[in-house]
Amino acid sequence: QINFVACQLFALLAAFWFRIYLSPSHASSSVRHAFATLFGIYFAVFCFGWYSIHLFVLVLMNYGIMNMASVPNIHRYSFVVAMGYLTLCHISRIYIFHYGILTTDFSGPLMIITQKITTLACQLHDGIGRQAEELTAEQNRLAVKSRPSLLEYLSYLLNFMSIIAGPCSNYKDYIAFIEGRHVHMKLLEVNWKQKGYDRLPDPSPTGAVMYKLCITLVSLILFLTLTKNFPMAYIIDNEFLDKTPFLSRLGYLYVVTQAAKPKYYFAWTLADAVNNAAGYGFSGVDERGTFRWDLLSNLNIWNIETATSFKMYIENWNIQTAAWLKRVCYDRAPWYPTALTFILSALWHGIYPGYYFTFLTGILITLAARAIRNNCRHYFLSSVPLKIAYDVVTWAVTQLAVCYTVAPFVMLAVEPTIKFYKSVYFHMHILSILVLLLLPVRPQTHSVRRAQNQTMLNSIKSK
Repeated sequence: QINFVACQLFALLAAFWFRIYLSPSHASSSVRHAFATLFGIYFAVFCFGWYSIHLFVLVLMNYGIMNMASVPNIHRYSFVVAMGYLTLCHISRIYIFHYGILTTDFSGPLMIITQKITTLACQLHDGIGRQAEELTAEQNRLAVKSRPSLLEYLSYLLNFMSIIAGPCSNYKDYIAFIEGRHVHMKLLEVNWKQKGYDRLPDPSPTGAVMYKLCITLVSLILFLTLTKNFPMAYIIDNEFLDKTPFLSRLGYLYVVTQAAKPKYYFAWTLADAVNNAAGYGFSGVDERGTFRWDLLSNLNIWNIETATSFKMYIENWNIQTAAWLKRVCYDRAPWYPTALTFILSALWHGIYPGYYFTFLTGILITLAARAIRNNCRHYFLSSVPLKIAYDVVTWAVTQLAVCYTVAPFVMLAVEPTIKFYKSVYFHMHILSILVLLLLPVRPQTHSVRRAQNQTMLNSIKSK
């Protein structure tokens, strides 16, 4: 943890230096690629020692696949090799770490690199192996039309801004950043002459970085004061279970889940700030004319804490991983896209049984929540008081459902997970099954989704 914080703080300083002294106006793209790659390799070796070789082996293996595999199979081979290697490393962690996390745990960076490898492979396949009319609007926009050079490939996968904690970004966005087109492309989407500007503005990330650093500081303080004082293991303590009523146990479950969040808020917000400090992450201008630096943001804390649906919560938690799952699995799955996406997410996280309890439970609760929303929500939109009451109830149920779902993710092992679910009478599982049995479900078929995406693409082309 000390190495992680030290690397990220040093990366923050390096990012400011990179933006000022190695800007596209001062250095060529090759120099920027080389600097980002060499510093990323150094950070990996500093943090993980010889374990970092796993990162480099996976990167080089997939570079070979990208250049030697046939075009129709690039994404398949890359996916199988990257996920297979990651899974083997996850299996080895069982024997190395024994359900614990040590400073030499290299799985985090390996998971991010796996995301990037598979993202690039799918986007390269879209660009050189498929026709434009076969793609969705987003796939068309992100399609990569030519294989990257070795330096570009290494820079994308190993750059110092994301090697430690991510996030995963799209290859075309990263290359546009290195070449100095990243901000300019986003600014061109706005008619600045109508806003009274004679030329394009020059947005600075400094304000966004300072704001995110404040969030990381608060998150660090909360982590140091709350997380260790409210351990998840206490919810299955025998004395606690014997003396605490059911509703009080649910309340405490919410508290310990809240206490577990600050470390994620800290790590992901700091990683976002590092990228912004380097000038990467500009996403455009909002309706109020404010410059936005959230292209790479991994979470929206306000939307997480106020979520009134399971879907809303998931969409605002680990945003870039959700985007990766959508692009490489959900949008490409021929059948059962929701189930396959949850299964891939569990496999990507690791092989600890708790992950699979979490994601399989998540499938059930997601389907039940969708059925309730589709069948009941419209009855509460007729008046403001009814809508407020609906929002309050769905907020409480959503927060408790999330706590119920993620508890095994923290516990990891089978025995404590079963003990926990027994202690709360498997109530969310039972309620979700009853909902699915009693309420009609109107799933959107994959063909319907593809037809809608194609309509959107045709509309964009016509404009």
